[in-house]
Amino acid sequence: MNQFGAKQQWTAFLTIVVKEIRRFLRIWQQTLLPPVITMVLYFLIFGKLIGGRIGDMEGFSYIEFIVPGLIMMSVITNSYSNVASSFFSLKFQKSIEEVIVSPTPNWIVAVSFMMGGILRALLTGFLVLLVSLLFTDLQVEHALLIFLVMFMVAWLFSCAGLINAVFAQRFDDISIIPTFVLTPLTYLGGVFYSINLLPDFWQNLSLVNPVLYMVNAMRYGMLGHSDVPIEVAMGMLLVFDVVIFVFALWLLRIGKHRQS
Repeated sequence: MNQFGAKQQWTAFLTIVVKEIRRFLRIWQQTLLPPVITMVLYFLIFGKLIGGRIGDMEGFSYIEFIVPGLIMMSVITNSYSNVASSFFSLKFQKSIEEVIVSPTPNWIVAVSFMMGGILRALLTGFLVLLVSLLFTDLQVEHALLIFLVMFMVAWLFSCAGLINAVFAQRFDDISIIPTFVLTPLTYLGGVFYSINLLPDFWQNLSLVNPVLYMVNAMRYGMLGHSDVPIEVAMGMLLVFDVVIFVFALWLLRIGKHRQS
């Protein structure tokens, strides 16, 4: 077998990434438009109607306070769903076997599919950010940190979507994790409130929720405020990214061995 060199690896990477981008752009009415509409409803209901009654939250208007969390929600759901649905569709059609048994390294297969989810998540997050400007005058304290946090969160949940697709046996299986895991963690991750409002027991329990660190890292980037130290939040994100990526590579390696 000829050596699968850097040029061939780059070609394989670009081929999958371009395919993934074309896939979600071709059906933008299903991939990009719905999350934007959903966030508009959040801004109207929670930001304007309810937020006006709540008042300030940690020194910011309520709608300013929830914008970073809502952006995180869109990044999480879109990065996860894009990879889970795309990878499982190829698995269901049996065409993923051609990729697995090819000389393409496992990490290129994983990162290629993940980049599709990351790019969709970043694009959706940017659109939600633009929409939020219609409802409030946003301040941005650390622009580079915002991009870094969005990328790291999209990396994490794109990888999680890949893992879900590997384990899924039918299409219904790829909706179980978003429904019963991601949604509760997101709503309890400080998107709509500060954990400083909670009793000590619930504050400590909230620290177990990984989404809390993502939301607060994003909030620090935009508002300069976080319920947890930003160093801790970024450190936790880095650990999550590394651990879940290593696990995904291990799953692909097992799958490749089984195909051999």
